[in-house]
Amino acid sequence: MATGVSGRLAEEQTALRRVATLVARAAPPADVFAAVVAEAGRLLGADAALLSRYDPDDVATIVAAWTSTRPDGPAPVGGRHRLGGRDLHTLVSRTGRPTRIDDYADASAAVADIASEAGVHSAVGVPIIVEGRMWGVMAAMSTQEGPLPADTEARLAGFAELVATALANAQARVELRRFAEEQTALRRVATLVARGAPPEEVFAAVAEEVGRLLATDLTTVGRYDPGGVVSILGAWSSTGAALPFSIGTRTSLGGQNLSTLVFRTRRPARIDDYGDATGPASEVGREWAFRAGVGAPISIEGRLWGVMSVASTHEGPLPADTEARLAGFTELVATTIADAQARLELRGAAEEQAALRRVATLMAHGAPPEVVFAAVAEEVGRLLKVDFAHVSRYDPDGAATALGVWSSTDAAGPVPGETHWSLGGWNVTTLVFQTGRPARIDHYGEASGAGADVGREWGFRSAVGVPISVEGRLWGFILVAYRRPEPLPADTEARLAGFAELVATALANAAAQAALTASRARIVAAADTARRRMERDLHDGAQQRLVSLALHLSSTLLAAVPPEAHELKAQLDGVAAELGGVLDELRELARGLHPAALAEGGLRPALKALGRRSAVPVRLDVRIDGRLPEPIELAAYYVVAEALTNTAKHADATLIDVHAAADAGVLRVGVRDDGRGGADPNGGSGLVGLTDRVEALGGRLSLHSPPGAGTTVEIILPLAPDRARPPSAEHRPAG
Repeated sequence: MATGVSGRLAEEQTALRRVATLVARAAPPADVFAAVVAEAGRLLGADAALLSRYDPDDVATIVAAWTSTRPDGPAPVGGRHRLGGRDLHTLVSRTGRPTRIDDYADASAAVADIASEAGVHSAVGVPIIVEGRMWGVMAAMSTQEGPLPADTEARLAGFAELVATALANAQARVELRRFAEEQTALRRVATLVARGAPPEEVFAAVAEEVGRLLATDLTTVGRYDPGGVVSILGAWSSTGAALPFSIGTRTSLGGQNLSTLVFRTRRPARIDDYGDATGPASEVGREWAFRAGVGAPISIEGRLWGVMSVASTHEGPLPADTEARLAGFTELVATTIADAQARLELRGAAEEQAALRRVATLMAHGAPPEVVFAAVAEEVGRLLKVDFAHVSRYDPDGAATALGVWSSTDAAGPVPGETHWSLGGWNVTTLVFQTGRPARIDHYGEASGAGADVGREWGFRSAVGVPISVEGRLWGFILVAYRRPEPLPADTEARLAGFAELVATALANAAAQAALTASRARIVAAADTARRRMERDLHDGAQQRLVSLALHLSSTLLAAVPPEAHELKAQLDGVAAELGGVLDELRELARGLHPAALAEGGLRPALKALGRRSAVPVRLDVRIDGRLPEPIELAAYYVVAEALTNTAKHADATLIDVHAAADAGVLRVGVRDDGRGGADPNGGSGLVGLTDRVEALGGRLSLHSPPGAGTTVEIILPLAPDRARPPSAEHRPAG
């Protein structure tokens, strides 16, 4: 008897050693499972044996089977059987203890029917516990009449304990290999991110790595966007066939599908039969012939960002651990995406700041509004990588006018300042006007009204607009558009806001500058009017009275003096001479207030008169035909007069060159001497007031006076004093 027990134990140890050797050689799980059931079946003298795994959905999956008479077991490997009724799988699952059925005629459920069909009369099953969790069941079956031996449970249970260790080791190896594969996959993605790869490349790589890792047929990475939609950012298919959707496709949430389930629950979700799926997202699945799918949330910094989904086109659900593997992967991928987003946001912020700085520099240099509008449209278009951008103004007549336009192509587009369209209907232009807030249309085919017609004429597929408000009033808007089918990114409105603020600042500055220029012009005009009035008053009043007095003194008083009154006559002659001197001084004063030569002949004779009276020799070069606007002539005359006076007083010069030329819509005047230089315009020179006069007319005055190299004064004056007012001073509808 002892010999029999000893021999049986030796056989068990030999069988276990054979299985352990397989495990040590890292044999595939299927090979280990097949060896386990074969060794157990032979060891126990059973007619059949099988090994089944319990899955989370109350299903048992047969992973290995053996019979003494044929290679396949009583049920096919891979067969899935729902628990329930009275059979070994259900009884062991419910009790967690060894179980036997001595007469299968009393059994029920699908597995019992299969066993009966295979001629099984009795069976014993024992649980397989792996790391404290019931992993599955091992069963031995007999086709002979009568029950299996009474010690079958004990022998099978002892065997199962050792097999569980082998399974745990095998699982550990598999998990270690999986972990290594996952780390390798994540490392490849992280390398892409570190190299600054574009987001679309990162998302595509993530989808491919997950798909290959989990051996699925299709993988997608989607982002949840405002408005209850999910946008596909990356996708991969195992066959390389064309995807049933394009990257950037936006699908509405709703119904029973992976994207919606994950969004609602913030947890992993699965669909084992896609025939039951509903909602817009399910249509893609059916088009791609999905049979089953699993989705897991991607959360970044505690916020649900998106969903990663895998799907299979094969019969049967995806493996039970798909959620766990996918969820574990997405946690690490979320970190990668967050890093990528941080890098992108940093790079985007730098690019955005650089673009804003370029526009601000234009504004600081006093660029005209139309130049600023064109620059803003171009900077926005290039920064956001859109196909079209424009800055437009709302007009009082219920229309909009494009003022700055940019296109990614050289195709002819709207002409700034000449392209108008009426408000009304459902389009971005009208929505921004009506709400005073940003607006978007993702499918311009659904838009209506004149603005929609214009957009379609320019090829819009989607568009976003943000308002431009100046001093609290709606002035216009910035619009960007795609000619591509996908909608504009969700952050487009926020990124446009900074440029809208800059345009508003430019308009406000232009209005302030226009107001300042107009104020200075009014001051200059008032001063000129006062000069003329003083000249007229002197000429018509004091000067005429002095002339009359001198004539009266000469003709009347002198004639009445007796010839012998020599002393009195001498005194009257002295008075007459004094009157003549006062009259000459008065004429000179009046001429300084408003030069007669300038009033009578224009700038050319007036400059010649200044040159003749100069204490320093003057060389003139005047190229002006005809008269110029009076404010222009006056400003040029006074600048030359002041420069000649300063040279005579301070420069110790021997020659002055004066040149003046009217060409290309501007007057250029320069005064240069060969004196000692070093002139300081802030040291009491009258050029300070003349600078105000020149700038009030939209011109520029410059002084160049290096020590020892003479002094040069130059002015440039536009010959169109009625320059157009900036758009900010007009067309401001109430917002």
